[in-house]
Amino acid sequence: MAHPTEHPHIVVHAPALDGSRRVTSDDETLGVATHSDDVGEILRLADLYVTDVEDTDFIEWQGGGPDDWPGLHEHHQS
Repeated sequence: MAHPTEHPHIVVHAPALDGSRRVTSDDETLGVATHSDDVGEILRLADLYVTDVEDTDFIEWQGGGPDDWPGLHEHHQS
């Protein structure tokens, strides 16, 4: 059993072609995010409360940081 102060390894993976990013805990996929707010919600639903997903050592951001969501802007422009 893990010590209560230990956290699972959370990874926000590099953006997919559509700009979405997979969020995993160790080997388990928790969800797919399209914005940094989604990351917080995905973690909340997994009972992993993080108050600031953009500024924590709790989350490993791969392929760009919390402001990198390439491809999504093109889908939302008129």
